[in-house]
Amino acid sequence: MANKRSIFQRPIRFVAIAVFVLGACCLWADPFGIAILPAIAQDKATTAPIIVDSRRILEVSNSDDYEAEKRVEQANEILQEKVGQENVSVIVKQEVVEADEPGERDEEKTVPVLWIDNEKLEDQRLFTVTFADAPEGKDPNELAAEWAAKIEKALDRAHYERSREYIIKAILLSLTSIAMAIFLSWSLGRVWEHWVYFLTHRETDEDAPFQSHHRTLERLAQVLLVVVRVALAFAALIYISQLFPQTYKLSQRLVDALIVSFTSEAFPLGGKSFSVLDLLRLIGLFALLIALARVFKRLLRSRILSLTGLSRAAQETIAVISNYTFIFIGTIVVLQLWGLELSSLTVFAGVLGVGIGLGVQGIAKEFMSGLVIIFERPVQVGDFVEIGDLMGTVEHISVRSTTILTLDRISVILPNSRFLEAEVINWSHRSPVSRLKIPVGVAYGSPLETVQTILLDAAKEHRDVLSQPPPYVLFTGFGDSSLDFELMVWIIEPTKQFRIKSDLYFLIEAQLRDRGVEIPFPQRDLHVRSGSLPEEQLPSQLADSLAHLSEKLAQWLHHQTQNGNGQIPLEKGDKETR
Repeated sequence: MANKRSIFQRPIRFVAIAVFVLGACCLWADPFGIAILPAIAQDKATTAPIIVDSRRILEVSNSDDYEAEKRVEQANEILQEKVGQENVSVIVKQEVVEADEPGERDEEKTVPVLWIDNEKLEDQRLFTVTFADAPEGKDPNELAAEWAAKIEKALDRAHYERSREYIIKAILLSLTSIAMAIFLSWSLGRVWEHWVYFLTHRETDEDAPFQSHHRTLERLAQVLLVVVRVALAFAALIYISQLFPQTYKLSQRLVDALIVSFTSEAFPLGGKSFSVLDLLRLIGLFALLIALARVFKRLLRSRILSLTGLSRAAQETIAVISNYTFIFIGTIVVLQLWGLELSSLTVFAGVLGVGIGLGVQGIAKEFMSGLVIIFERPVQVGDFVEIGDLMGTVEHISVRSTTILTLDRISVILPNSRFLEAEVINWSHRSPVSRLKIPVGVAYGSPLETVQTILLDAAKEHRDVLSQPPPYVLFTGFGDSSLDFELMVWIIEPTKQFRIKSDLYFLIEAQLRDRGVEIPFPQRDLHVRSGSLPEEQLPSQLADSLAHLSEKLAQWLHHQTQNGNGQIPLEKGDKETR
Protein backbone atom coordinates (compact mmCIF):
# COMPACT_ATOMS: atom_id res chain seq x y z
CA MET A 1 0.00 0.00 0.00
CA ALA A 2 2.85 2.39 0.85
CA ASN A 3 4.53 1.72 -2.48
CA LYS A 4 1.33 2.42 -4.38
CA ARG A 5 0.75 5.64 -2.51
CA SER A 6 4.31 6.77 -3.20
CA ILE A 7 3.71 6.11 -6.90
CA PHE A 8 0.56 8.22 -6.85
CA GLN A 9 2.22 10.97 -4.82
CA ARG A 10 4.66 11.70 -7.65
CA PRO A 11 2.05 13.03 -10.10
CA ILE A 12 0.31 14.78 -7.21
CA ARG A 13 3.54 16.58 -6.33
CA PHE A 14 4.13 17.39 -9.98
CA VAL A 15 0.68 18.96 -10.31
CA ALA A 16 1.22 20.89 -7.06
CA ILE A 17 4.58 22.20 -8.29
CA ALA A 18 3.02 23.17 -11.64
CA VAL A 19 0.21 25.06 -9.88
CA PHE A 20 2.74 26.77 -7.63
CA VAL A 21 4.89 27.83 -10.60
CA LEU A 22 1.78 29.11 -12.43
CA GLY A 23 0.74 31.19 -9.46
CA ALA A 24 4.29 32.47 -8.94
CA CYS A 25 4.48 33.47 -12.59
CA CYS A 26 1.17 35.29 -12.26
CA LEU A 27 2.47 37.10 -9.18
CA TRP A 28 5.68 37.94 -11.02
CA ALA A 29 3.68 39.17 -14.00
CA ASP A 30 1.62 41.47 -11.80
CA PRO A 31 4.06 44.36 -11.71
CA PHE A 32 4.67 43.93 -15.41
CA GLY A 33 0.93 44.06 -16.05
CA ILE A 34 0.61 47.22 -14.02
CA ALA A 35 3.87 49.07 -14.61
CA ILE A 36 5.44 47.80 -17.82
CA LEU A 37 2.39 47.82 -20.09
CA PRO A 38 1.60 51.48 -19.42
CA ALA A 39 5.28 52.22 -20.06
CA ILE A 40 5.06 50.44 -23.39
CA ALA A 41 1.93 52.40 -24.27
CA GLN A 42 3.75 55.58 -23.34
CA ASP A 43 6.76 54.57 -25.46
CA LYS A 44 4.44 53.96 -28.39
CA ALA A 45 3.18 57.51 -28.04
CA THR A 46 6.70 59.08 -27.80
CA THR A 47 8.72 56.76 -30.07
CA ALA A 48 8.40 55.15 -33.50
CA PRO A 49 10.19 52.07 -34.87
CA ILE A 50 12.64 51.76 -37.75
CA ILE A 51 11.43 48.66 -39.64
CA VAL A 52 13.48 46.53 -41.98
CA ASP A 53 11.67 43.63 -43.64
CA SER A 54 8.81 43.80 -41.10
CA ARG A 55 11.24 43.62 -38.17
CA ARG A 56 11.65 46.35 -35.57
CA ILE A 57 15.31 47.36 -35.56
CA LEU A 58 15.36 50.39 -33.23
CA GLU A 59 13.16 53.07 -31.70
CA VAL A 60 13.41 56.76 -32.64
CA SER A 61 12.15 59.37 -30.16
CA ASN A 62 10.35 62.66 -30.62
CA SER A 63 12.62 65.67 -31.26
CA ASP A 64 12.01 69.35 -30.70
CA ASP A 65 10.97 69.96 -34.28
CA TYR A 66 9.45 66.67 -35.45
CA GLU A 67 7.39 63.85 -34.00
CA ALA A 68 8.81 60.34 -34.08
CA GLU A 69 6.34 59.17 -36.71
CA LYS A 70 7.37 61.96 -39.07
CA ARG A 71 11.06 61.24 -38.55
CA VAL A 72 10.83 57.52 -39.46
CA GLU A 73 8.24 57.78 -42.25
CA GLN A 74 10.70 58.57 -45.07
CA ALA A 75 13.40 56.30 -43.64
CA ASN A 76 11.11 53.26 -43.58
CA GLU A 77 10.04 53.87 -47.18
CA ILE A 78 13.67 54.00 -48.34
CA LEU A 79 14.61 50.88 -46.34
CA GLN A 80 11.63 48.99 -47.75
CA GLU A 81 12.98 49.72 -51.27
CA LYS A 82 16.43 48.43 -50.30
CA VAL A 83 15.15 45.11 -48.87
CA GLY A 84 16.57 42.25 -50.90
CA GLN A 85 19.33 44.30 -52.56
CA GLU A 86 22.93 43.25 -52.18
CA ASN A 87 25.75 45.17 -50.47
CA VAL A 88 23.69 48.08 -49.16
CA SER A 89 25.78 50.30 -46.87
CA VAL A 90 24.61 52.70 -44.18
CA ILE A 91 26.98 55.56 -43.37
CA VAL A 92 27.04 58.43 -40.87
CA LYS A 93 27.53 62.00 -42.06
CA GLN A 94 27.86 65.14 -40.02
CA GLU A 95 25.36 67.86 -40.81
CA VAL A 96 25.70 71.46 -39.70
CA VAL A 97 22.61 73.12 -38.27
CA GLU A 98 21.92 76.75 -37.58
CA ALA A 99 22.97 78.06 -34.22
CA ASP A 100 20.24 78.79 -31.74
CA GLU A 101 22.05 81.92 -30.50
CA PRO A 102 24.32 84.36 -32.33
CA GLY A 103 28.06 83.84 -31.82
CA GLU A 104 27.96 80.06 -31.37
CA ARG A 105 30.43 78.21 -33.49
CA ASP A 106 29.12 76.06 -36.28
CA GLU A 107 31.19 73.04 -35.26
CA GLU A 108 29.32 72.91 -32.04
CA LYS A 109 26.04 72.55 -33.93
CA THR A 110 26.81 69.51 -36.09
CA VAL A 111 24.56 66.46 -35.75
CA PRO A 112 25.03 62.91 -37.12
CA VAL A 113 22.78 61.86 -39.99
CA LEU A 114 22.27 58.30 -41.31
CA TRP A 115 22.53 57.88 -45.11
CA ILE A 116 22.16 55.00 -47.56
CA ASP A 117 25.43 54.82 -49.55
CA ASN A 118 24.59 54.21 -53.19
CA GLU A 119 27.48 53.54 -55.57
CA LYS A 120 25.49 54.16 -58.76
CA LEU A 121 22.86 56.63 -57.56
CA GLU A 122 22.82 59.60 -55.27
CA ASP A 123 22.97 58.85 -51.54
CA GLN A 124 19.61 58.78 -49.76
CA ARG A 125 19.11 60.49 -46.42
CA LEU A 126 17.41 58.43 -43.67
CA PHE A 127 17.11 60.51 -40.47
CA THR A 128 19.07 62.57 -37.98
CA VAL A 129 20.23 61.19 -34.63
CA THR A 130 19.50 63.81 -31.94
CA PHE A 131 20.19 64.17 -28.26
CA ALA A 132 16.60 63.02 -27.61
CA ASP A 133 17.46 59.61 -29.08
CA ALA A 134 20.65 59.12 -27.06
CA PRO A 135 20.40 57.82 -23.51
CA GLU A 136 21.71 60.02 -20.74
CA GLY A 137 25.47 60.27 -20.82
CA LYS A 138 25.87 58.84 -24.36
CA ASP A 139 27.15 60.78 -27.36
CA PRO A 140 24.77 60.91 -30.40
CA ASN A 141 27.72 60.14 -32.72
CA GLU A 142 28.37 56.81 -30.96
CA LEU A 143 24.65 56.00 -31.05
CA ALA A 144 24.52 56.87 -34.78
CA ALA A 145 27.40 54.45 -35.52
CA GLU A 146 25.64 51.66 -33.59
CA TRP A 147 22.33 52.29 -35.37
CA ALA A 148 24.03 52.34 -38.77
CA ALA A 149 25.59 48.94 -38.05
CA LYS A 150 22.20 47.53 -36.91
CA ILE A 151 20.38 48.77 -40.03
CA GLU A 152 23.12 47.50 -42.35
CA LYS A 153 23.10 44.10 -40.62
CA ALA A 154 19.29 43.92 -40.97
CA LEU A 155 19.52 44.70 -44.71
CA ASP A 156 22.19 42.01 -45.19
CA ARG A 157 19.98 39.54 -43.34
CA ALA A 158 16.97 40.43 -45.53
CA HIS A 159 19.09 39.80 -48.64
CA TYR A 160 20.36 36.47 -47.25
CA GLU A 161 16.84 35.27 -46.34
CA ARG A 162 15.86 35.56 -50.00
CA SER A 163 18.71 33.43 -51.24
CA ARG A 164 18.30 29.83 -52.39
CA GLU A 165 20.66 28.55 -49.71
CA TYR A 166 18.60 30.05 -46.90
CA ILE A 167 15.26 28.85 -48.36
CA ILE A 168 16.53 25.24 -48.39
CA LYS A 169 17.79 25.64 -44.84
CA ALA A 170 14.45 27.13 -43.72
CA ILE A 171 12.52 24.25 -45.31
CA LEU A 172 14.71 21.71 -43.48
CA LEU A 173 14.23 23.59 -40.20
CA SER A 174 10.47 23.66 -40.78
CA LEU A 175 10.33 19.91 -41.37
CA THR A 176 12.50 19.33 -38.30
CA SER A 177 10.26 21.48 -36.11
CA ILE A 178 7.15 19.66 -37.34
CA ALA A 179 8.78 16.29 -36.62
CA MET A 180 9.84 17.43 -33.15
CA ALA A 181 6.35 18.73 -32.37
CA ILE A 182 4.80 15.43 -33.48
CA PHE A 183 7.35 13.43 -31.48
CA LEU A 184 6.82 15.52 -28.34
CA SER A 185 3.04 15.24 -28.71
CA TRP A 186 3.30 11.46 -29.10
CA SER A 187 5.68 11.21 -26.13
CA LEU A 188 3.33 13.22 -23.93
CA GLY A 189 0.47 10.94 -24.99
CA ARG A 190 2.48 7.86 -24.01
CA VAL A 191 3.36 9.36 -20.64
CA TRP A 192 -0.28 10.21 -20.07
CA GLU A 193 -1.38 6.67 -20.98
CA HIS A 194 1.10 5.16 -18.50
CA TRP A 195 -0.12 7.51 -15.82
CA VAL A 196 -3.73 6.57 -16.48
CA TYR A 197 -2.73 2.89 -16.37
CA PHE A 198 -1.25 3.28 -12.90
CA LEU A 199 -4.33 5.17 -11.76
CA THR A 200 -6.93 2.74 -13.08
CA HIS A 201 -5.54 -0.75 -13.69
CA ARG A 202 -3.27 -1.23 -10.71
CA GLU A 203 -5.68 -0.38 -7.94
CA THR A 204 -6.85 -2.88 -5.36
CA ASP A 205 -9.74 -2.74 -2.97
CA GLU A 206 -7.45 -1.04 -0.45
CA ASP A 207 -7.06 1.87 -2.85
CA ALA A 208 -10.80 2.51 -3.13
CA PRO A 209 -10.74 5.70 -1.01
CA PHE A 210 -8.23 7.23 -3.45
CA GLN A 211 -10.07 6.36 -6.68
CA SER A 212 -12.07 9.60 -6.85
CA HIS A 213 -8.92 11.62 -6.29
CA HIS A 214 -7.17 9.65 -9.01
CA ARG A 215 -10.03 10.27 -11.45
CA THR A 216 -9.72 14.00 -10.78
CA LEU A 217 -6.00 13.84 -11.49
CA GLU A 218 -6.73 11.87 -14.65
CA ARG A 219 -9.09 14.57 -15.97
CA LEU A 220 -6.59 17.26 -15.03
CA ALA A 221 -3.82 15.40 -16.84
CA GLN A 222 -6.01 15.06 -19.94
CA VAL A 223 -6.77 18.79 -19.97
CA LEU A 224 -3.07 19.60 -19.52
CA LEU A 225 -2.22 17.18 -22.33
CA VAL A 226 -4.60 18.93 -24.73
CA VAL A 227 -3.32 22.38 -23.73
CA VAL A 228 0.32 21.35 -24.15
CA ARG A 229 -0.37 19.75 -27.55
CA VAL A 230 -2.15 22.87 -28.78
CA ALA A 231 0.70 25.02 -27.47
CA LEU A 232 3.24 22.82 -29.26
CA ALA A 233 1.35 23.08 -32.55
CA PHE A 234 0.98 26.85 -32.20
CA ALA A 235 4.67 27.30 -31.29
CA ALA A 236 5.74 25.22 -34.29
CA LEU A 237 3.45 27.23 -36.58
CA ILE A 238 4.81 30.56 -35.30
CA TYR A 239 8.41 29.34 -35.57
CA ILE A 240 7.94 28.16 -39.16
CA SER A 241 6.18 31.37 -40.20
CA GLN A 242 9.03 33.47 -38.80
CA LEU A 243 11.63 31.54 -40.81
CA PHE A 244 10.38 32.93 -44.13
CA PRO A 245 10.31 36.68 -44.82
CA GLN A 246 7.13 36.26 -46.86
CA THR A 247 5.21 34.98 -43.80
CA TYR A 248 7.07 36.77 -41.02
CA LYS A 249 4.89 39.86 -41.28
CA LEU A 250 1.70 37.77 -41.07
CA SER A 251 2.96 35.85 -38.03
CA GLN A 252 4.05 39.08 -36.38
CA ARG A 253 0.59 40.51 -36.90
CA LEU A 254 -0.93 37.36 -35.41
CA VAL A 255 1.33 37.56 -32.37
CA ASP A 256 0.59 41.26 -31.94
CA ALA A 257 -3.13 40.58 -32.25
CA LEU A 258 -2.89 37.92 -29.55
CA ILE A 259 -0.90 40.22 -27.31
CA VAL A 260 -3.44 42.98 -27.78
CA SER A 261 -6.31 40.55 -27.18
CA PHE A 262 -4.77 39.37 -23.93
CA THR A 263 -3.68 42.79 -22.68
CA SER A 264 -6.56 45.04 -23.76
CA GLU A 265 -9.02 45.95 -21.04
CA ALA A 266 -12.32 44.34 -21.99
CA PHE A 267 -14.03 43.37 -18.71
CA PRO A 268 -15.31 46.27 -16.57
CA LEU A 269 -15.68 45.31 -12.92
CA GLY A 270 -15.80 47.38 -9.77
CA GLY A 271 -15.01 50.68 -11.45
CA LYS A 272 -12.03 49.21 -13.33
CA SER A 273 -11.47 47.28 -16.53
CA PHE A 274 -9.54 44.04 -16.72
CA SER A 275 -8.01 42.11 -19.58
CA VAL A 276 -7.89 38.40 -20.38
CA LEU A 277 -4.37 38.34 -18.99
CA ASP A 278 -5.72 39.77 -15.74
CA LEU A 279 -8.34 37.01 -15.58
CA LEU A 280 -5.67 34.37 -16.21
CA ARG A 281 -3.58 35.94 -13.51
CA LEU A 282 -6.56 35.79 -11.14
CA ILE A 283 -7.05 32.10 -11.96
CA GLY A 284 -3.37 31.50 -11.29
CA LEU A 285 -3.59 33.29 -7.96
CA PHE A 286 -6.60 31.23 -6.92
CA ALA A 287 -4.85 28.02 -8.01
CA LEU A 288 -1.86 29.02 -5.90
CA LEU A 289 -4.19 29.79 -2.99
CA ILE A 290 -5.90 26.39 -3.19
CA ALA A 291 -2.53 24.61 -3.42
CA LEU A 292 -1.22 26.53 -0.41
CA ALA A 293 -4.45 25.78 1.50
CA ARG A 294 -4.02 22.04 0.90
CA VAL A 295 -0.38 22.17 1.95
CA PHE A 296 -1.35 24.17 5.04
CA LYS A 297 -4.07 21.66 5.96
CA ARG A 298 -1.74 18.69 5.45
CA LEU A 299 1.06 20.25 7.51
CA LEU A 300 -1.40 21.26 10.22
CA ARG A 301 -2.66 17.69 10.55
CA SER A 302 0.65 15.87 10.25
CA ARG A 303 3.05 18.26 11.98
CA ILE A 304 1.00 20.07 14.62
CA LEU A 305 -2.32 18.39 15.43
CA SER A 306 -0.80 14.90 15.47
CA LEU A 307 1.42 15.99 18.39
CA THR A 308 -1.47 17.30 20.51
CA GLY A 309 -2.95 13.89 21.31
CA LEU A 310 -6.40 14.89 20.11
CA SER A 311 -8.70 12.32 18.54
CA ARG A 312 -8.82 11.91 14.78
CA ALA A 313 -12.25 13.52 14.66
CA ALA A 314 -11.11 16.59 16.61
CA GLN A 315 -8.01 16.93 14.43
CA GLU A 316 -10.12 16.73 11.26
CA THR A 317 -12.57 19.35 12.57
CA ILE A 318 -9.79 21.81 13.43
CA ALA A 319 -8.10 21.16 10.08
CA VAL A 320 -11.33 21.76 8.11
CA ILE A 321 -12.18 24.98 9.95
CA SER A 322 -8.60 26.24 9.54
CA ASN A 323 -8.61 25.34 5.85
CA TYR A 324 -11.81 27.27 5.08
CA THR A 325 -10.61 30.24 7.16
CA PHE A 326 -7.33 30.26 5.24
CA ILE A 327 -9.18 30.17 1.91
CA PHE A 328 -11.58 32.96 2.97
CA ILE A 329 -8.81 35.31 4.11
CA GLY A 330 -6.65 34.34 1.13
CA THR A 331 -9.50 35.15 -1.28
CA ILE A 332 -9.76 38.68 0.11
CA VAL A 333 -5.98 39.12 -0.16
CA VAL A 334 -5.94 37.73 -3.72
CA LEU A 335 -8.69 40.08 -4.86
CA GLN A 336 -6.83 43.03 -3.32
CA LEU A 337 -3.58 41.99 -5.02
CA TRP A 338 -5.47 41.58 -8.28
CA GLY A 339 -6.55 45.21 -8.05
CA LEU A 340 -10.26 44.79 -7.35
CA GLU A 341 -11.79 47.25 -4.92
CA LEU A 342 -14.08 45.19 -2.72
CA SER A 343 -15.94 48.27 -1.47
CA SER A 344 -17.21 48.92 -4.99
CA LEU A 345 -18.86 45.51 -5.11
CA THR A 346 -21.17 45.99 -2.11
CA VAL A 347 -24.37 46.50 -4.11
CA PHE A 348 -23.37 43.85 -6.62
CA ALA A 349 -22.63 41.38 -3.82
CA GLY A 350 -26.04 42.07 -2.24
CA VAL A 351 -27.93 41.45 -5.49
CA LEU A 352 -25.80 38.40 -6.21
CA GLY A 353 -26.43 37.10 -2.70
CA VAL A 354 -30.21 37.35 -3.13
CA GLY A 355 -30.03 35.60 -6.51
CA ILE A 356 -27.82 32.86 -5.15
CA GLY A 357 -30.07 32.45 -2.12
CA LEU A 358 -33.12 31.90 -4.31
CA GLY A 359 -31.36 29.69 -6.82
CA VAL A 360 -29.34 27.44 -4.57
CA GLN A 361 -31.52 26.92 -1.54
CA GLY A 362 -30.61 23.25 -1.49
CA ILE A 363 -26.89 24.00 -1.43
CA ALA A 364 -27.41 26.58 1.31
CA LYS A 365 -29.33 23.98 3.29
CA GLU A 366 -26.52 21.46 2.97
CA PHE A 367 -24.00 24.18 3.80
CA MET A 368 -25.74 25.06 7.07
CA SER A 369 -26.15 21.37 7.89
CA GLY A 370 -22.43 20.90 7.30
CA LEU A 371 -21.61 23.76 9.68
CA VAL A 372 -23.87 22.22 12.33
CA ILE A 373 -22.15 18.84 11.95
CA ILE A 374 -18.66 20.39 12.01
CA PHE A 375 -19.27 22.47 15.15
CA GLU A 376 -21.77 20.31 17.05
CA ARG A 377 -19.98 17.09 16.02
CA PRO A 378 -22.78 14.51 16.36
CA VAL A 379 -20.92 12.65 13.62
CA GLN A 380 -17.15 12.87 13.31
CA VAL A 381 -14.49 11.56 10.99
CA GLY A 382 -13.65 7.98 11.94
CA ASP A 383 -17.09 7.20 13.45
CA PHE A 384 -18.81 3.97 12.49
CA VAL A 385 -22.39 4.93 11.65
CA GLU A 386 -25.56 3.33 10.37
CA ILE A 387 -28.06 5.44 8.45
CA GLY A 388 -30.89 3.68 6.68
CA ASP A 389 -29.49 0.67 4.85
CA LEU A 390 -25.94 2.07 4.89
CA MET A 391 -23.32 1.12 7.42
CA GLY A 392 -19.75 2.35 7.27
CA THR A 393 -16.99 4.65 8.53
CA VAL A 394 -17.12 8.41 8.10
CA GLU A 395 -14.09 9.34 5.99
CA HIS A 396 -14.62 13.03 5.20
CA ILE A 397 -16.96 15.83 6.24
CA SER A 398 -17.27 18.96 4.11
CA VAL A 399 -19.72 21.84 4.24
CA ARG A 400 -21.91 20.21 1.59
CA SER A 401 -21.64 16.43 1.94
CA THR A 402 -20.20 13.60 4.01
CA THR A 403 -18.32 10.62 2.60
CA ILE A 404 -18.93 7.19 4.15
CA LEU A 405 -16.76 4.17 3.37
CA THR A 406 -18.94 1.07 3.63
CA LEU A 407 -17.82 -2.39 4.72
CA ASP A 408 -17.67 -3.31 1.03
CA ARG A 409 -15.03 -0.55 0.55
CA ILE A 410 -17.50 1.59 -1.43
CA SER A 411 -17.49 5.35 -0.92
CA VAL A 412 -21.01 6.76 -0.52
CA ILE A 413 -21.47 10.53 -0.56
CA LEU A 414 -24.47 11.69 1.46
CA PRO A 415 -25.87 15.24 1.78
CA ASN A 416 -25.33 16.63 5.25
CA SER A 417 -29.03 17.22 5.82
CA ARG A 418 -29.67 13.46 6.02
CA PHE A 419 -27.67 13.30 9.25
CA LEU A 420 -29.92 15.94 10.82
CA GLU A 421 -33.30 14.85 9.44
CA ALA A 422 -33.06 11.06 9.75
CA GLU A 423 -32.18 8.69 12.59
CA VAL A 424 -28.48 7.95 12.66
CA ILE A 425 -26.95 5.13 14.67
CA ASN A 426 -23.47 6.21 15.67
CA TRP A 427 -21.62 3.23 17.09
CA SER A 428 -18.62 5.40 17.97
CA HIS A 429 -20.43 8.37 19.54
CA ARG A 430 -18.50 9.52 22.65
CA SER A 431 -17.30 5.96 23.24
CA PRO A 432 -16.63 3.22 20.67
CA VAL A 433 -17.41 0.49 23.25
CA SER A 434 -20.58 -1.36 22.24
CA ARG A 435 -22.37 -4.59 23.17
CA LEU A 436 -23.11 -7.52 20.89
CA LYS A 437 -25.88 -10.10 21.40
CA ILE A 438 -25.09 -13.68 20.34
CA PRO A 439 -28.33 -15.77 20.43
CA VAL A 440 -27.79 -19.55 20.93
CA GLY A 441 -30.31 -22.39 21.25
CA VAL A 442 -29.67 -25.89 22.69
CA ALA A 443 -31.83 -28.99 22.87
CA TYR A 444 -34.15 -29.68 25.78
CA GLY A 445 -32.41 -31.73 28.43
CA SER A 446 -28.99 -30.12 27.91
CA PRO A 447 -27.04 -29.19 31.10
CA LEU A 448 -27.55 -25.45 31.58
CA GLU A 449 -24.35 -24.90 33.61
CA THR A 450 -22.29 -26.54 30.87
CA VAL A 451 -23.92 -24.37 28.20
CA GLN A 452 -23.20 -21.23 30.24
CA THR A 453 -19.57 -22.25 30.72
CA ILE A 454 -19.16 -22.96 27.00
CA LEU A 455 -20.51 -19.56 26.02
CA LEU A 456 -18.33 -17.66 28.51
CA ASP A 457 -15.21 -19.64 27.51
CA ALA A 458 -15.81 -18.81 23.86
CA ALA A 459 -16.13 -15.11 24.72
CA LYS A 460 -12.96 -15.13 26.82
CA GLU A 461 -11.04 -16.94 24.08
CA HIS A 462 -11.69 -14.25 21.44
CA ARG A 463 -9.06 -11.49 21.58
CA ASP A 464 -11.40 -8.71 20.37
CA VAL A 465 -13.89 -9.26 23.22
CA LEU A 466 -13.30 -6.93 26.16
CA SER A 467 -12.74 -8.37 29.60
CA GLN A 468 -14.22 -5.24 31.17
CA PRO A 469 -17.19 -5.02 31.16
CA PRO A 470 -17.16 -8.82 31.49
CA PRO A 471 -19.25 -11.02 29.18
CA TYR A 472 -22.31 -12.71 30.64
CA VAL A 473 -25.06 -15.15 29.59
CA LEU A 474 -28.82 -14.66 29.76
CA PHE A 475 -31.33 -17.50 29.73
CA THR A 476 -34.04 -15.86 27.64
CA GLY A 477 -36.72 -18.56 27.69
CA PHE A 478 -38.14 -21.85 26.41
CA GLY A 479 -38.51 -21.98 22.68
CA ASP A 480 -40.60 -24.28 20.52
CA SER A 481 -37.76 -26.76 20.11
CA SER A 482 -34.84 -25.29 22.11
CA LEU A 483 -33.66 -23.63 25.28
CA ASP A 484 -32.76 -20.06 24.26
CA PHE A 485 -29.67 -18.22 25.57
CA GLU A 486 -28.00 -14.89 24.71
CA LEU A 487 -24.27 -14.28 25.09
CA MET A 488 -23.55 -10.60 25.83
CA VAL A 489 -20.05 -9.38 24.92
CA TRP A 490 -18.45 -5.94 24.69
CA ILE A 491 -16.21 -4.79 21.87
CA ILE A 492 -14.23 -1.60 21.16
CA GLU A 493 -14.14 -1.79 17.35
CA PRO A 494 -17.69 -1.63 15.94
CA THR A 495 -16.41 -2.07 12.38
CA LYS A 496 -15.43 -5.66 13.26
CA GLN A 497 -18.78 -6.68 14.79
CA PHE A 498 -19.80 -9.02 11.97
CA ARG A 499 -16.45 -10.82 11.94
CA ILE A 500 -16.47 -11.09 15.75
CA LYS A 501 -19.97 -12.63 15.68
CA SER A 502 -18.86 -15.15 13.07
CA ASP A 503 -15.76 -16.09 15.08
CA LEU A 504 -17.81 -16.56 18.26
CA TYR A 505 -20.31 -18.79 16.47
CA PHE A 506 -17.46 -20.95 15.18
CA LEU A 507 -15.99 -21.28 18.69
CA ILE A 508 -19.40 -22.00 20.30
CA GLU A 509 -20.33 -24.66 17.74
CA ALA A 510 -16.98 -26.44 18.15
CA GLN A 511 -17.20 -26.52 21.95
CA LEU A 512 -20.85 -27.62 21.97
CA ARG A 513 -19.98 -30.46 19.64
CA ASP A 514 -16.95 -31.48 21.73
CA ARG A 515 -19.01 -31.62 24.96
CA GLY A 516 -21.94 -33.42 23.39
CA VAL A 517 -24.47 -30.64 23.68
CA GLU A 518 -27.04 -30.96 20.90
CA ILE A 519 -28.16 -28.01 18.81
CA PRO A 520 -31.81 -28.79 17.96
CA PHE A 521 -33.61 -28.36 14.71
CA PRO A 522 -37.31 -27.40 14.44
CA GLN A 523 -39.67 -30.37 15.13
CA ARG A 524 -43.34 -30.76 14.24
CA ASP A 525 -45.82 -33.46 15.46
CA LEU A 526 -48.31 -34.99 13.00
CA HIS A 527 -51.61 -36.30 14.43
CA VAL A 528 -53.80 -38.46 12.15
CA ARG A 529 -57.38 -39.06 13.19
CA SER A 530 -59.43 -41.87 11.66
CA GLY A 531 -63.02 -41.37 10.50
CA SER A 532 -65.68 -42.79 8.19
CA LEU A 533 -67.08 -41.48 4.96
CA PRO A 534 -70.43 -42.35 3.45
CA GLU A 535 -69.23 -44.83 0.85
CA GLU A 536 -72.58 -44.78 -0.94
CA GLN A 537 -72.00 -41.14 -1.87
CA LEU A 538 -68.57 -41.80 -3.46
CA PRO A 539 -67.79 -43.41 -6.79
CA SER A 540 -66.76 -47.01 -6.39
CA GLN A 541 -63.27 -46.51 -7.91
CA LEU A 542 -62.50 -43.52 -5.61
CA ALA A 543 -63.74 -45.41 -2.57
CA ASP A 544 -61.42 -48.36 -3.39
CA SER A 545 -58.46 -45.98 -3.82
CA LEU A 546 -59.10 -44.25 -0.50
CA ALA A 547 -59.41 -47.58 1.29
CA HIS A 548 -56.17 -48.82 -0.24
CA LEU A 549 -54.39 -45.55 0.70
CA SER A 550 -55.66 -45.78 4.28
CA GLU A 551 -54.33 -49.32 4.55
CA LYS A 552 -50.89 -48.27 3.23
CA LEU A 553 -50.79 -45.30 5.64
CA ALA A 554 -51.48 -47.60 8.56
CA GLN A 555 -48.67 -49.90 7.41
CA TRP A 556 -46.26 -46.91 7.14
CA LEU A 557 -47.08 -45.74 10.66
CA HIS A 558 -46.47 -49.20 11.99
CA HIS A 559 -43.22 -49.46 10.04
CA GLN A 560 -42.12 -45.99 11.26
CA THR A 561 -42.71 -47.03 14.84
CA GLN A 562 -40.67 -50.20 14.42
CA ASN A 563 -37.75 -49.01 12.22
CA GLY A 564 -37.87 -45.17 12.19
CA ASN A 565 -36.87 -44.84 8.53
CA GLY A 566 -39.98 -42.94 7.47
CA GLN A 567 -40.41 -44.81 4.15
CA ILE A 568 -43.79 -46.14 3.05
CA PRO A 569 -43.53 -49.76 1.85
CA LEU A 570 -44.88 -50.05 -1.66
CA GLU A 571 -46.00 -53.06 -3.47
CA LYS A 572 -45.99 -53.71 -7.14
CA GLY A 573 -48.63 -51.57 -8.84
CA ASP A 574 -49.01 -49.20 -5.88
CA LYS A 575 -47.09 -46.28 -7.47
CA GLU A 576 -50.11 -45.05 -9.42
CA THR A 577 -52.36 -45.36 -6.40
CA ARG A 578 -49.91 -43.45 -4.21
